[in-house]
Amino acid sequence: MSKQEKQDKLRVYEYAKSLNMSSKEIITILKRLNIPVNNHMSVMENDTVTRVEQFFKDIKTNAAAKRENSGRAESPSKSPAPASAGGSQAAKNPAPEGAGNRGEQGREAKVHGNPGGQAKNKNQHEKQVSMNNKPNHNQNAKGGTTAVQERNQRPNGGHQQGPRASAQNAGNAGGRNPQGNRGQGQSGGDSQRRDGGGNRQGGGQGNGGANRGGQAPNRNFASAGNNNNNGGGKGQGQGQGRKGNHGGKNQKGFDDNRSGNFRNNNRGGKGGRGGRGGYQQPPREKIDNTPKKIIVRGTMTVGETAKLLHKDASEVIKKLMLLGVMAAINQELDIDTILLLAGDFGVEVEVKIPVEEDRFETIEEVDDEADLKERPPVVTIMGHVDHGKTTLLDAIRSTNVTGGEAGGITQHIGAYQVEINSKKITFLDTPGHEAFTAMRARGAQLTDITIIVVAADDGVMPQTVEAINHAKAAGLPIIVAVNKIDKPDANPDKVKQELTEYELVPEEWGGDTIFVNVSAKQKMGLEDLLEMILLVAEVNEYKANPDKRARGAVIEAELDRNRGPVARVLVQHGTLKVGDAFVAGNCFGRVRAMVNDRGRRLKEAGPSTPVEITGLTEVPQAGDPLMVFEDERKARSIADKRAITQRQSDLGANTRVTLDDLFRHIKEGEIKELNVIIKADVQGSVEALKGALEKIDIEGVRVKIIHSGAGAITESDVILAAASNAIIIGFNVRPDNQTKATAEQEKVDIRLHRVIYNAIEEIEQAMKGMLDPVYKESVIGHAEVRNTFKISKVGTIAGCMVTSGKITRSAETRLIRDGIVIYEGKIDSLKRFKDDAKEVAQGYECGITLDNYNDLKEGDVIEAFIMETVEPK
Repeated sequence: MSKQEKQDKLRVYEYAKSLNMSSKEIITILKRLNIPVNNHMSVMENDTVTRVEQFFKDIKTNAAAKRENSGRAESPSKSPAPASAGGSQAAKNPAPEGAGNRGEQGREAKVHGNPGGQAKNKNQHEKQVSMNNKPNHNQNAKGGTTAVQERNQRPNGGHQQGPRASAQNAGNAGGRNPQGNRGQGQSGGDSQRRDGGGNRQGGGQGNGGANRGGQAPNRNFASAGNNNNNGGGKGQGQGQGRKGNHGGKNQKGFDDNRSGNFRNNNRGGKGGRGGRGGYQQPPREKIDNTPKKIIVRGTMTVGETAKLLHKDASEVIKKLMLLGVMAAINQELDIDTILLLAGDFGVEVEVKIPVEEDRFETIEEVDDEADLKERPPVVTIMGHVDHGKTTLLDAIRSTNVTGGEAGGITQHIGAYQVEINSKKITFLDTPGHEAFTAMRARGAQLTDITIIVVAADDGVMPQTVEAINHAKAAGLPIIVAVNKIDKPDANPDKVKQELTEYELVPEEWGGDTIFVNVSAKQKMGLEDLLEMILLVAEVNEYKANPDKRARGAVIEAELDRNRGPVARVLVQHGTLKVGDAFVAGNCFGRVRAMVNDRGRRLKEAGPSTPVEITGLTEVPQAGDPLMVFEDERKARSIADKRAITQRQSDLGANTRVTLDDLFRHIKEGEIKELNVIIKADVQGSVEALKGALEKIDIEGVRVKIIHSGAGAITESDVILAAASNAIIIGFNVRPDNQTKATAEQEKVDIRLHRVIYNAIEEIEQAMKGMLDPVYKESVIGHAEVRNTFKISKVGTIAGCMVTSGKITRSAETRLIRDGIVIYEGKIDSLKRFKDDAKEVAQGYECGITLDNYNDLKEGDVIEAFIMETVEPK
């Protein structure tokens, strides 16, 4: 019983060592037998060892049978040609004898390796016996039969250390097996020259290399399974002979075919010298594995295209040459060339151009008709200033929005949703003043239907024409609402006549524009207007897919002191949910909370729904696109890429001086610049004010905006203004006491405004040097709200502590919350305990009620001021 059979478990490397083989060869055999094995440390069970030994027995049995058949075929066909002699000799050598008799073969090659006709005169049987005489390392000559028996016993699990050592020594002397039979003579006219070289190699290294064109069947005992590997031509045979001579540490079975496929490697030499002896496997048919379809994602090199088509690069290059394209392997091919090439191979091509996700606003997602559902129409109300846009929307919503606006003028975009006859309509109220051109243009891009409001007593004005042009450029249906028809001097027909100049012809005059006469104050004609909106929406069939990631646009954004960056967003596609990671412009964030236009918290918002969201990292720009992504990490990455791209484009915008504008640059050296810092409550107002100031064109003076942002005026803004000799314009914001003190110390001019065109007009007058004397605002005191009391029929009373100066009954007041002006008006009552007071000094408590305003909260600051006349300088 062998040693392996006595053991329950045996490692692969131990079993390989017992057979004088490498672990890699044993692993190859195990894989060929479909036995799972990982590496040389894997355990071989007894049944695994038995299967491997049976595999060796089958190989030897098949080899013996093939040798007999080969011998019968070759013996009658012996010819005086040297090549046939060499071939028949190689064919008759059995595999096991060849593995252990390389040293003797080398010596026999010197004696019997006669060139030409000498090789054919030798008896074939004598050569085989002489080749089987194996000298071991201890000079103990053994017969060929003994060598065969020893080699045949090893695969069966024998662990006889003496014979294995002897065989190993013989292997060290002889090298690899395929070269052991190369001393048998060479055919052809040049065999004498090759014999000499072969004999020198065999004598010096113990291996005959003369018969490089003949067969090399005796790689080792396993080469019989390889069906007599035929050694190739001259150069290859010599190279293998050297390799075998240096690599005889372990005689490696199956080394001729390291992939484990055990196929016949017929390497025919020149003139087919190596193909006559032994069994020849018929040539394999080439399998056409050309794919039926490939996917192309842009330009590719010739090598990449060949790999994709499962073809050799040379074959692809030939095809390209036939197509008239001269290309190297590393040359890029465009998509059209790849299409032609693939068509020539009969391969279908699907082109998928990868889209850069950091430019997601350019991505158009196509939805199936089955996924689309009806959505509310988005309506934008446009028109000239004071023509009644917000009043009209206020009448529709039945809430008083205009009362909260300065001077009754809408300062930034508001989005609202109303429900009529179980159908919802989303309204966008865009400002009417020309300074908000950019904001109105953004509003037109978000909307489905445009309502142009025209006052019946005022007619068509410049902003009316501007609104019409925006709506036409966006390709939107227009509904004209003729407002203020309740006034005595109202003339709707005149409005219709004027609008025909702008291709807005009423339906009753044969046109296709809907005209509706309304009165926002008297709430006349509102139902007709809403019915017309629903009619237009029904005709156009506004639909969206709510079951996908949300996409939309930022309507407005601001920085809230308590909640951080806040954005008012209109969802256009998909559904926005709490917790979604999104990118808005160059900012990213995760939706922490959503509030609708009525202040109610929402968990999700569908298409055409305006919401206010928190959770941004910074304040985005008004009009920035918004899109939801899988996670916050991806959103951060895309936002960073967009920010880098924006910065690169801004840096690239700095043009170099050319001959055309050289004179302009020289002249600009004499132009004075008015440096301005703009701070506003929301980002949209900042942009509008920037655009308006940059348009001021006064010769000799130019406005340069060095900084702008949303939020209260801070001390850093004052320091920047002092360093750059700039003035600060605040729109709906206020500086705190520390900032005021710093401004006075640095002598920085801070101008505060609540109506935008007042700020523009003041800057224009200052630039022209025509600033008329104005009333100067003088702050006389501040009071902090410590508590509030709500009393019926009175309202909210603010319990205050006067922190600075004094509060007088006749002073005008300003309510400041988080640095932003919430209310400006007069004091309704001022009391000290239960008594009315004319004034309350610093350090005293008092009760204050404001005129027509009750939204007072703890922490608010009431600022009292008076207006003083300033004499012109």
